[in-house]
Amino acid sequence: MRKLNNTLYVTSPDRYLSLEGETVIISEKGEKMGQFPLHNLESIVTFGHAGASPMLMAACARRGVALSFLSMHGAYLASVQGETRGNVLLRREQYRLADSPAQSAAYARGFLTGKIYNARWVLERALRDHASRVDAAAIRRASGALWQSLQSLASAGSVDALRGVEGDAAAQYFGVLDELILQQKDTFAFRGRVKRPPTDNVNALLSFVYVLLSRDCAAALETVGLDPYVGYLHTDRPGRASLAMDLMEELRAPIADRFVLGLINLKQVSDSGFDREESGAVRMTDSQRKAILTAWQARKQEIITHPYLNEKVEWGIVPYTQALLLARTIRGDLDTYPPFLWK
Repeated sequence: MRKLNNTLYVTSPDRYLSLEGETVIISEKGEKMGQFPLHNLESIVTFGHAGASPMLMAACARRGVALSFLSMHGAYLASVQGETRGNVLLRREQYRLADSPAQSAAYARGFLTGKIYNARWVLERALRDHASRVDAAAIRRASGALWQSLQSLASAGSVDALRGVEGDAAAQYFGVLDELILQQKDTFAFRGRVKRPPTDNVNALLSFVYVLLSRDCAAALETVGLDPYVGYLHTDRPGRASLAMDLMEELRAPIADRFVLGLINLKQVSDSGFDREESGAVRMTDSQRKAILTAWQARKQEIITHPYLNEKVEWGIVPYTQALLLARTIRGDLDTYPPFLWK
């Protein structure tokens, strides 16, 4: 459990929440694990199945403290809200900004700044840690191109122009991603991003993990009261969580891509975990998928220092911190959205 910016995150699945006077009590198997004054909280987010007492849910509803329930894997389940819902005003402002080309471009620029910055640092860390095992010259060229793309974002005045910059940056990044695969090169070679369907093991891994990350981002946006289906970089499309896709752009490289590279380089996956169909599509076996889900949950428990908040958080909380910062920006509490800049 972690209190961050007046939001209490309970990430252990067996923790039960109850009310004692004016205090939230966190317990596990009858043993008190922590307590927090309810009046200091704006929201509570709990992952798992133990749940919360009816008295606590009623107190949260009366005081306007949003209590959100998510599955152990981060899927949004439900929220307890009081009669007056501030989410209505927040979402109206979200929709108004989405209808403005200039405002949409401003938010899209923030998401892409985080995406390109983080992609560049994935390459720079590979140079730092494995310079003798990679094509250092090629990675330096790609890193330099990504730096130029970051400069180009400032002068791109429309969402379409920003997408053009992002497309060039993605080509540079994925053009050298194979260099970061240091083990099992014979069965995990990467020759470019192929999405629908993936036609090699690496693309199958990337597609699967991107789905996991997008679900975490959608759950985070629901938790803070935003509509995950109305975005700024990605246009509206029935059934597409466009804002979740916006939010995950800055998190792809540091969370998803590095996770996939770790699975391969640490030999936590093998070629036997993939099936090849006659169409050329590559699918993971059920056992491989379960193993990846277990590793994904473990990775989300690792602690980092958030670069903007300067507080220690689990990787799994990062989508929620960014969703919270995005909601505060849309509400007007922050002047500009601070993207997650990992290093």
